[in-house]
Amino acid sequence: MTRKLSFVLGIVLLAITSRPVLAHHGGAAFDQTKQQTLQGTVTMLDFVNPHVVVWFDVQNPDGTSTKWSGWLTAPNKLQRAGWTKHTLNPGDKVTIVGNQQKNGSPVLQIRSVAGPDGKNLPTFEQ
Repeated sequence: MTRKLSFVLGIVLLAITSRPVLAHHGGAAFDQTKQQTLQGTVTMLDFVNPHVVVWFDVQNPDGTSTKWSGWLTAPNKLQRAGWTKHTLNPGDKVTIVGNQQKNGSPVLQIRSVAGPDGKNLPTFEQ
């Protein structure tokens, strides 16, 4: 009986410890050495966990546009800073400063957002 119990406990321990570890990814995917400033038009605001995402189009010098996404903190933190799911709406003109992903994808870790009125929106709770 002891061998069977040890075997079962071993299987249970293996099952528990082999699950994927849930960890916050931080800013390692983003180039923290340089920031860029983009002006664009909001297409969507995903006010959901784990991060609020601003989707926006940026006009390129050649007349084409690039679809960007900008990552902010969690919605509950932005709510405490005064945000709602309607703080930014499709069609709003924004200026976003952030760090682009290291792989060159059109994805930013947002550092600041100026809304349609030109005023900076709080990106963290005070």
